[in-house]
Amino acid sequence: MMAMRKRTDTVFPNAAGIDVGASSHWVAVPPDAAEESVREFGVMTDDLRALADWLMACKVEIVALESTGVYWIPLFEILEQRGLQVWLVDARQMKYVPGRKSDVQDCQWLQRLMSYGLLRAAWRPAGEVCELRAIARLRETLLAEQASWVQRMQKALVQMNIQLTEVLTDVMGMSGQAIIRDIVAGERNPEVLARHRHRRVKASTEEVIRALTGNWRQEHLFVLGQALSMYDDIARHLRECDAQMQVLLGQRAQCAINVGAVPRAGSKARAAFDVRQMLANWAGVDLTRINGLEVSSVMKILTEIGPDLSRFANVKHFCSWLGLCPGTKVSGGKVLSAGTKRSANRVRQALKMAAMTLSHSNSALGAFYRRLCSRMDKPKANTATAHKLARMVYFMLTRGEAFVDQGQQRYEELQRERSIAALKRRATALGFQINPIGAAA
Repeated sequence: MMAMRKRTDTVFPNAAGIDVGASSHWVAVPPDAAEESVREFGVMTDDLRALADWLMACKVEIVALESTGVYWIPLFEILEQRGLQVWLVDARQMKYVPGRKSDVQDCQWLQRLMSYGLLRAAWRPAGEVCELRAIARLRETLLAEQASWVQRMQKALVQMNIQLTEVLTDVMGMSGQAIIRDIVAGERNPEVLARHRHRRVKASTEEVIRALTGNWRQEHLFVLGQALSMYDDIARHLRECDAQMQVLLGQRAQCAINVGAVPRAGSKARAAFDVRQMLANWAGVDLTRINGLEVSSVMKILTEIGPDLSRFANVKHFCSWLGLCPGTKVSGGKVLSAGTKRSANRVRQALKMAAMTLSHSNSALGAFYRRLCSRMDKPKANTATAHKLARMVYFMLTRGEAFVDQGQQRYEELQRERSIAALKRRATALGFQINPIGAAA
């Protein structure tokens, strides 16, 4: 039926389709745009520029790319710089069509679907957001790698029967780092090592000395030293990422704070305040006012999607993109499944982590989360609370509204009023009337 449509039914008559690959790109343009409607181009920069020149010569206005790994990013950026409208489409929208398994047929089918307007574009944030997002994701990767090297240090200590984890809450805290660095420097006396114990450590000095008495094997000491060196090296790269993030945030927010300097030791609160202020200036609203959203969560949200959500038609589209909306799998009038889809969306993960922190909050959101936990299992309550947080984030970014917490008591009062109103409606439907105990007396 698709082939039976006339040429006049096309939505985008000057559309092109590109099948992106690792070593070459196959490009298809409308048959009447050039003598050779399908061409193959390489992946070098000169090849990509020649591809863009050919599309401009064919008077192409819109281009559809099939997403493949990260190979589409250089091509997307070059075509976008030429003024072409570029759509990144999902391969799942085309994989159910049989008989089109070659690259030539793929790009032709992609061009045809694009010309008929049967494809949807994936959302890609603006260039300034992509710049911040790349550094934020690198920082997240570095933190994960640093944590893995901490685990290797703990493993080496346990193999030497140095039980630091039994006496210290954080092995890489002030006392733990001082002890480990002294061990790597060559100190083996437990009493000398125990002098690094901070006065706030709950374990006594005798317990720390017992924990630091172990078997000093050379191979484990070598592993410990290498792991500590990698930890310090990653920490240096993390400081560089933080400095670059602060510079970029300062440029976005046009903040007067000296964002180029790395925070000094002991100024974590001031550094967090500066970052929060820069994020608020960039977004136009302070998202940390929402209960459960810390500076790190807001940082991840804004570096992933940016402050401009005009790409989404309404809040339902935004929540659906995050994968926080219930599913609508219905057949024969019966709901087969209403669960949310699986998604690796980083904003979704940040919102779900923020929802988990509301379990002991005295805010209205905390009361909402606990009420849901009493009605359903915690994973579902967590997803529903993350959905509520997503709606708040959307309205704050699009309307510029400030978040005001009504408090747990006000929320419970409203819930009580809703419950009473529901009982009265049900009683009226059954022919009864409900009155308060005081009024009946």
